[in-house]
Amino acid sequence: MPINLSGRPFLRLLDFSTEEIDYLLKLSKNFKDLKRTGTPHRYLEGKNIVLLFQKTSTRTRCAFEVGAMDLGMGVTYLDPGSSQMGKKESIEDTARVLGRFYDGIEFRGFAQTDVEDLAANAGVPVWNGLTTEWHPTQMLADILTVQENFNYDIKGKTLVFMGDAANNVARSLMVVCSKLGMNFVACGPKENMPDAELVETCTAIAAENGCTVKCTDDVAEACTGAHVIYTDVWVSMGEPDEVWAERIKHLEKFRVTKEVMAMADPEAIFLHCLPAFHDTNTTIGADIAERFGVTEMEVEDEVFESKASKVFDEAENRMHTIKAVMYATLCG
Repeated sequence: MPINLSGRPFLRLLDFSTEEIDYLLKLSKNFKDLKRTGTPHRYLEGKNIVLLFQKTSTRTRCAFEVGAMDLGMGVTYLDPGSSQMGKKESIEDTARVLGRFYDGIEFRGFAQTDVEDLAANAGVPVWNGLTTEWHPTQMLADILTVQENFNYDIKGKTLVFMGDAANNVARSLMVVCSKLGMNFVACGPKENMPDAELVETCTAIAAENGCTVKCTDDVAEACTGAHVIYTDVWVSMGEPDEVWAERIKHLEKFRVTKEVMAMADPEAIFLHCLPAFHDTNTTIGADIAERFGVTEMEVEDEVFESKASKVFDEAENRMHTIKAVMYATLCG
């Protein structure tokens, strides 16, 4: 049966089958090929989308804007101070208004229930650009990057997430790996693991696809022979500044170092959804160095700048995979 995603929201990958995710990844590769050869692909000429941002972003905004313009669409960006959503106007009412103006709505914010309310009321496709619980567009970019580095043969490969494995990126990686036949390992403190219910759900999905899900605080056990080492910032956007001291204390042993990469497969790659605190060339990085004496946080600069690091390929792939999601849900 052919895949048809027309009109569907894109809120979390748990809602999509293995075949549907594979379809989006193949579509992403096709759009990347078109972009790189300079082949016009304004397939959605005349359509318009709106980007609703409660949380600021570099990659997400640029990926949606450039992707939409490549497809021939108009784009409206509403930053956190440019919309009445949630203040003077409910999310439901905002959705019913914007759904009459636009053909699609992107949301990047906090609660998953907010993006779900938008989708339930808009009457047009709604795309999750990030919530506290999930980050589905990032996952497609991550997996496309893995495919590119392993000749599109990823079944049976092992991806290790190092650090705060309770966050939206780790949770989403566990889902996409289990759907696509990749072994997933969450490596971090026991108090920073994905919730037990989600682990159980993903373990069952993984069993159907010939792969495994594991949670451990043993770095050597997790990383030995792994094909992908992935990490993320230790404190996510919107979390209070006070948690830095606790996170540094608990997560330092899970920093991705050259020793960690040496444990992995010789062809292993390093991924990070960015931005990354690998040096002190940011205001936050400089502040943390001054307050705690830590000059590299979740990843060593040597690893970040190494040949194994594919973080900028990964960042570029956000555009191609987001383009695929918009096209598939608006066009079919």
